[in-house]
Formats: sequence, C-alpha cells, structure tokens
Amino acid sequence: MEAAGTWALLLVLLLLVLTLALPGTRTRGHLPPGPTPLPLLGNLLQLRPGALYLGLLRLSKKYGPVFTVYLGPWRRVVVLVGREAVQEALGGQAEAFSGRGLVATLNGTFDGHGVLFSNGERWRQLRKFTTLALRDLGMGKREGEELIQAEARCLVEALRRTRGSPFEPSLLLAQATSNIICSLVFRLRFPYDNEEFKAMVRAAGGIVVGVSSPWAQTYEMFSRLLQHLPGPYTQLFGQLRTVAAFAVQQIQRHQRSLDTSGPARDLVDAFLLKMAKEKQDPNTEFTDKNLLMTVVYLLFAGTVTVSTTIRYTLLLLLKYPQVQERVQEELTRELGPGQAPSLWDRARLPYTDAVLHEAQRLLALVPMGLPRALVKTTRFRGYTLPQGTEVFPLLGSILHDPEVFKQPEEFNPGRFLDADGKFKKHEAFLPFSLGICWVRPCPPSGPPTGLGVRMAGPAPSVSPPGKRVCLGEGLARTELFLLFTAILQAFSLGNPCPPGALSLQPAVSGLFNIPQAFQLQFQPR
Repeated sequence: MEAAGTWALLLVLLLLVLTLALPGTRTRGHLPPGPTPLPLLGNLLQLRPGALYLGLLRLSKKYGPVFTVYLGPWRRVVVLVGREAVQEALGGQAEAFSGRGLVATLNGTFDGHGVLFSNGERWRQLRKFTTLALRDLGMGKREGEELIQAEARCLVEALRRTRGSPFEPSLLLAQATSNIICSLVFRLRFPYDNEEFKAMVRAAGGIVVGVSSPWAQTYEMFSRLLQHLPGPYTQLFGQLRTVAAFAVQQIQRHQRSLDTSGPARDLVDAFLLKMAKEKQDPNTEFTDKNLLMTVVYLLFAGTVTVSTTIRYTLLLLLKYPQVQERVQEELTRELGPGQAPSLWDRARLPYTDAVLHEAQRLLALVPMGLPRALVKTTRFRGYTLPQGTEVFPLLGSILHDPEVFKQPEEFNPGRFLDADGKFKKHEAFLPFSLGICWVRPCPPSGPPTGLGVRMAGPAPSVSPPGKRVCLGEGLARTELFLLFTAILQAFSLGNPCPPGALSLQPAVSGLFNIPQAFQLQFQPR
C-alpha cells in the first residue's frame, strides 16, 4: 500500500512538472486577475462544461469585468464582461483585438482557412473580397430585398400546406434562410422536398448544436487530449463532411460551367474568377481550400442563425399571445391585406421592430461571442496582454445587464419604444458583436410605383475591413424583418400546449443558445 501511494504521488508530481513545462502556461505578461488554475485541470472546478457561460458570469462578480481563466491546463483566456469592457476593447482598440480565437471543435476542419477562421493578411483579403462580392450580388440593394421577399412567399406557401396541423418548424424555417444564402453563393434555390438539400440543412443545424453541447465545452478545455480519443466529435465531423460535400458538389458544377469572360453569377463564380486572375501568384490567398471553407461557413451560419432567431421569436409570441395580437394589428393597420412587407415599411412598424429586437436581446444567440485573439501585445486597462492571447467578449452579459435593461430576463418589447411609441435604438443592443454593419442598407428614397415596388435609394456604404464584425449582419437583419412579417401577416400562431407550459430556457447553451423544440400551428388569417 505504501509503495502504491509513493508511485501515485510521483505520478502526480511528474504530471505537474509536465503541465508547467508545456507552452502557454508560463508567459503570463501582466494579466488580469482570475482564479488560480490547477495542474491538469486549469479552472475546471469553477467552469463546469454545459454551463461555461454561467460560470464565467459568476467569476466576474468576484474578479471584475476583465479577468483571466484557464480552459484546461494549456488554454489561457481573458474574459470581458459588460458593455464598457467589451466596447473599450472591440471598439476603442479594435485593430489589436481583431484576431480570431480558437473554436477547437471546428479547428481541425477549417484549420485557419476561410473568411471566418483566418487571420492576418489572409483574413483581410478574404473579408474584403467577400464583402464587395456580396454587395455586387445585391446585398444592401433592392435586388437583395426582392430575393428575400421571393423566398418569404415560398415559405408562406409551404406553411399553408400544413393546413394548421401542429409540427416542429425548425427544418422548414432553416430551409428558407438556407435558400437565401444558396441564391447568393450558388445562384440556386432548392425545393423544400429536395433530399440532398434537407440533409445539408439538418447537418448545418447539427453543427451549431454540436459546437454548443456540454461535450463540446469539455473539448474546448481538453482538445489536445480528447482529439486522440473516440467520442461524440465523430458525429460533428460527419455533419461537417455533409455540408462540405454539398459545397464541393456546387463548386465543381461552377468550375465546369464558368465563363471567364462574363460577369460573376454568384459568390463562387466571383471567387473562381479571382483564383484564375491570381493563379501565377505563389502567395495568393484565393485557393481551393479558402473557397471551400468560406462556402462551408456561409452555409452553416446562413442556414441556422437567422432561422433559430425567428423560431425563438415565434415561441415568444406563443408564450405571450397579446404580443402576437398587437403585432398583427399593426401589420393590418399599416400594410393592409395583400401588400408584401418591405424594408421601406420598417419605420411604419415600430412595435413589430421592437419585438424582433427584444427577441434577439432575450435569446442572446451567441452569448460568449466568437473568440477573439490579440494580434499584438496590448496594454488594456493597466494590464499587458501578450500577442496571441485569446479573448471572450461576453455579448450575453451586455444584452442581459440589469443596469442597462431593467429586469433583463423578462420579455418586454417596450424597451425599444419611446414615449410616443416610436422605435428607439439602444447602444447596448449588440447581438452581432461590436462594430458597424458590413453593408448598411439605405432606406429607399423614391415613392411607390404603380406595381407597389419602391425605387431603391442611394448605394449602401461598406465598412472598411479593419474590425472583425459579423459579415452577414445586414443580411440577417433584413431576413429577420421580411420573413417574420410575412409569416405574421399570413398566419395566426397556435400550439397544442397552454402558454404557461412553454419554456423559454435554451435546450442547449454554449457557443450558441439553442431554443427548446416545440410544436407550432399556422392558421391562415
């Protein structure tokens, strides 16, 4: 027994020495305070997988709005909590904080490629190209709005075919939003009954759930160990392969039909033309890998994020039927029957706009924000943060801050209305992180034409590629408004369960907050 105890002690001491000797545990700079990490475990005792975000919020009460934690023994992260800290970093020192941090569950697939997970010159080139290409394809312009309106009509017709029967709407909503991004990326719209399309959409949803699961949060802490062991990540990798195979099929189709003398039909065409132009440049970033990873990101992000927000907003209207009635009364009063909502109408629908904003605030779709990284050693609030330090900007801490939003866990669209009932902006409304939108649609300046189509206003402005803001923010806002208003104009929502039985708590909370599944009935109005 004594010998066994001695060997166990020696093993623990050996592991401790190895842990302290590994890179990433010694160079601390002058970092913010935080709980002392344990050998092998880091701050696992304070940060339970499955409740990582809540654990970080608890630590902020002790260590303040800027503190340091260790996800496992090797991964050091500086956490920013609250509007002031996040705004000071991502706004005041945007360039220094513009690097992309690690999402370990996706790192093996993306490996620093594509517009989301790249850094440095690769990121700058890909971001500028993608921004301008999507703008040229109509985003922020009337063409982009018409594309979304057309998909909204298809969605409404599909919902009519349910004949008021209860069903779980996740897949159909995700197919609608996926078709919008597919129209821009591939110039293709897929029927809702297309099996390959449904498989891709389901896989995209599985990716978002997978990277948010308790297992994924464990993997973020111990990826160096777990990547060599069998586990649930095999399912996630399979879903990534499904989305990638769908993307590869469409890219190959474009390669066969590309007209090098003509204008780009879509994003893939634009990328292939850029590749052809720079094929002699050995340092070009316009490569097959960057194309594939950019398309895969756009597919899974464009498929699930907006549809999840719409689904959560519909859940809120079931929970609060008086809100649904008020939205529909406003739509009837301002638009009347048969007039398709347009962005021009947003100013005339302040309560509807307030409901969408409050739903996004309450959901806090990306509560921890996407990880950032310091591109250079930076002084921040008296601390020295070494180059490469990862940063978690907790967006949920802003959206649910009781000092900014009174009773933040309550659903109250009135937060976004002034005393006269007009929509009012809130500087703490940051569901897409901090920064200006990559394409800011300008309100149309012309009057309605006889066909009910309003002439487009000035061309949209495009942000410079210095801040790592959400590429699709403008697209997401437009989709949310047009799809939501089209649904509420056409249907009254019902549910077999009483409102009190519906839960607003997320089914999964990690990188994303995923709402509970629920049945929905669409009764034609």
